[in-house]
Amino acid sequence: MNLLITGGAGFIGSHVVRLFVESYPHYNIFNLDALTYAGNLQNLADIEGKPNYIFLKGDITDAAFLEQIFREHRFDAVVHLAAESHVDRSIAGPMAFVETNVMGTVNLLEACRRAWDGDYEGKLFYHVSTDEVYGSLGAEGLFTEETPYDPRSPYSASKAASDHFVRAWHHTYGIPVKLSNCSNNYGPNHFPEKLIPLAIHNIKNSKPVPVYGKGENVRDWLFVKDHARAIDAIFHKGKVGETYNVGGVNEWRNIDLIELLCDVMDEKLGRGKGESRKLITFVKDRAGHDARYAIDSSKLMEELSWEPSVTFEEGLRKTVDWYLENGAWLEEVTSGHYQRYYAQQYGAR
Repeated sequence: MNLLITGGAGFIGSHVVRLFVESYPHYNIFNLDALTYAGNLQNLADIEGKPNYIFLKGDITDAAFLEQIFREHRFDAVVHLAAESHVDRSIAGPMAFVETNVMGTVNLLEACRRAWDGDYEGKLFYHVSTDEVYGSLGAEGLFTEETPYDPRSPYSASKAASDHFVRAWHHTYGIPVKLSNCSNNYGPNHFPEKLIPLAIHNIKNSKPVPVYGKGENVRDWLFVKDHARAIDAIFHKGKVGETYNVGGVNEWRNIDLIELLCDVMDEKLGRGKGESRKLITFVKDRAGHDARYAIDSSKLMEELSWEPSVTFEEGLRKTVDWYLENGAWLEEVTSGHYQRYYAQQYGAR
């Protein structure tokens, strides 16, 4: 099988690429990434020499390039993770999210349609999406696969649109598709604009740790390696045309999460208990900040026998350990040095 994984140098994508490369040596795994600010090939340095791993530098917004690589490599399947993903960035600059998340997805669907030309035996387009397409929950209830879409930010609207296009290409053209919608991911290699890696970086350097509003927003947190395992299960065992929700069964208020993280960091850094909590700084709330996300993963658990492998406390400790052991990675990412290197190696975007 020739499998194309888009966005494979990013946070979630790199864990998926590694899992597939190591678990399926008989697959040829092609990692397509534009190497924008969140794409970092250092995330995959340990598998660079594997004979079944091939990196392709390119952008899913370039339809001609996609047609070329589909013609050259004859992909049997696509796992589509490439996306602009940060809500704050989408509020500041929404058009990049429309271009990448919507037009890029349609470009990929069209590349599949043309390359496969109606012969869909053994073919698959798997689209990885977010629980944010469902909008915001009150104090009770969970998002299910039947929850109506109600996106509240440019990011979630762009992902909702891409979900709809994937289903439309399935129903209109017969392309075999699967979709999944996941909760907030955390773990190693996360770009430090997101809550947990940003807090780890700031606590380590005794800088303020920003928390939106009063920190009462609730999220369901999913360890990224568990998400990669879920993607593996859905890719191989999920039903064509179906959607699967992937969550950590693990709700935390932002302020409770940050206080726990502060305490873990105090322990790891040898600081006095409560020292890092003094860094918590409440800031103006994000525009349109959804109150609560929580995923019902029972369909995935019951049909595909998946479940989270770690508790949040265990996963958070693993995450903190990784960041403290990989300080050079974190410093290089925050400095932007790796982007200048890629511009020299592969050309500026």
